[in-house]
Amino acid sequence: MRFLVHDRIFGIGDDYWIDDEHGRHVYLVDGKALRLRETFELRDAERRVLVTIRKKWLALRDTMTLERDDRPLATVRRKRLSLLRNHYRVELVDGTELDVSGKVLDREFAVEYDGELLADISRRWLSVRDTYAVQVVREDADPALLIAVAVCVIRLAERERGVG
Repeated sequence: MRFLVHDRIFGIGDDYWIDDEHGRHVYLVDGKALRLRETFELRDAERRVLVTIRKKWLALRDTMTLERDDRPLATVRRKRLSLLRNHYRVELVDGTELDVSGKVLDREFAVEYDGELLADISRRWLSVRDTYAVQVVREDADPALLIAVAVCVIRLAERERGVG
């Protein structure tokens, strides 16, 4: 499954659609402008909230949390610093850990579980400027979770770089 994200520098209050390969709106990223902390909601085409992304309060380093049905789902934070690649760890509440690595600001990175590719995020398949694809590789993977992880790590990388 491939989803197309029309990229822009995120700002609180920004809303944008994520389309499938056929150009149909599948998910809406809804930026919440009137919140004390940075919040985004990933909604389905009927505008039901699937995953809420929030900047965590009082964290030593930038951390964001993912919630589903008002319950914690995962925590996302930088794993280690490298000049060429970004590394993030996604800790799900059930103890599962996902690794995110690559050139996040260039929109060229991967989400893996235990060395197995779950999603490939890339601009290389596309000729449209400011668009990147989230290619969900495993059929049993949760596309909404993987898209939320991609949105989250991009936002963390942009904050770290001082963009937006």
